[in-house]
Amino acid sequence: MQPYIDQILAFISVHQQWAGPIIGLVSFGESLLIVGLFVPATIILPLTGVLIANDTLEFTGILLWGVAGAILGDAVSHWIGRAYGPALLKSGILRKRRRSVARTRLLFYRYGFLAVFAGRFMGAFRSLIPGMAGIMKMPQGRFQLANVLSGVIWFPWLLLPGYLGVRGADALGVTGSAAILALLAVICIVVIVSRRRRAARPPQKKQ
Repeated sequence: MQPYIDQILAFISVHQQWAGPIIGLVSFGESLLIVGLFVPATIILPLTGVLIANDTLEFTGILLWGVAGAILGDAVSHWIGRAYGPALLKSGILRKRRRSVARTRLLFYRYGFLAVFAGRFMGAFRSLIPGMAGIMKMPQGRFQLANVLSGVIWFPWLLLPGYLGVRGADALGVTGSAAILALLAVICIVVIVSRRRRAARPPQKKQ
């Protein structure tokens, strides 16, 4: 996956006129039902923030394309859910993720509007909740309000770590930069180890 991410970032760095549409497509894919499970937007977008902070890319165009992609991705997912209904849950790829689908359904049942808004910030549910909202026939008006509000916040939120990392490093100088990099390395190691331990755990048997 990393080589493809590097190629995308290298391409938009050189061909800046395509940066907006490509980042918009990444944002759209991350928000799209099922497809979002395989799109590494949470890696690409912070690194895009680095390119913006370095003045390699222009912020306004990236922001507009990215927010539009996020909103459109959720809107299409909602439409797919409404069009295919509960039968969609019987698709092979969702049947393999029964636990995540069950949690998504419970989350939406309990919180409705708030689940759609906050779900965009929850990696495990981001690409599932809009489709679930469609399956459970959430009214268009309420869904689109949550969709737009969350999309406007979510996209720049993912750009922010990379942007602030560069700007903060410039302000702190060499010593501060080294400290930040060391901290980020420790955080990455902890996250990777935690995920591997979680993946290695045997599935719990139902009582």
